[in-house]
Amino acid sequence: MPSVDDARNVARFLHALGGGAEVRRKAAARELSRGDPFDANELVGHLISLSRHGWEPATCVLSDFLAALEQEAEHIPHVTELRRLAHVQALDSVADLFSQGPAKREMNPDAAARADANAFSQSLGHLKQQARLTRDPDTLSRLATVSNPSVLRNVLINPRLTEDLVVRIAARRPARPEPLVEIWRSARWSVRHAVRRALVFNPYLPPEIGAKIVPLLNTSDLRELTSSTGLHLSLREQAARLLTEGPAAQRLTSEESPEPPRGARHTHD
Repeated sequence: MPSVDDARNVARFLHALGGGAEVRRKAAARELSRGDPFDANELVGHLISLSRHGWEPATCVLSDFLAALEQEAEHIPHVTELRRLAHVQALDSVADLFSQGPAKREMNPDAAARADANAFSQSLGHLKQQARLTRDPDTLSRLATVSNPSVLRNVLINPRLTEDLVVRIAARRPARPEPLVEIWRSARWSVRHAVRRALVFNPYLPPEIGAKIVPLLNTSDLRELTSSTGLHLSLREQAARLLTEGPAAQRLTSEESPEPPRGARHTHD
């Protein structure tokens, strides 16, 4: 089983790794595939604990591991066993990452498609190109309301896009889940604290995605989440467990003393 020191070494390695979020996410998937599923769960559990105690390398790379569990699942041979075994190992903070079920609220897909058709007469191909290339902020704002995830995927790479607009998209209600998931998958925007907050507090976000954002929130956010009755119960319970987590099994060494997290932003991107 990997120890806390092993988890620290992995965190240091990924934290220093260049190449961007995709490279780190794939490296995280390789780390999760190295041993058996018990080892993968222990590693993630240690990283969550180290992050909760403010150790910056763990805070920074935790998002890569959580993204890997979803986006690189096909490359992690035992990923389907992790949730069951986390319960066996009494690793609640890891088991919580695999929340399942419908979102607290759901928007009918036909209603979303009708809203898109009423607002836009252009072809899907034209909307995608416009979303990627437009320089007009009003046009970009309108395109950001399209429920088709391929359009929003292009909005998210538009160089004129601002964090304020992404936060508004992430918080929009009612909403289809697909555009919200696109925001979470965006390497450029999913590292922003305000964007993460907007997503996880949106009752239309699928809980399996929200569960992978909750451990990345700060203590103030977690407290607010526990009392947000409009959100999925599993996310509120997850936040409550993270708030009550005890100290790490081993103390950090003096040169690695916890620092206040500066957000899960990597300096390599």
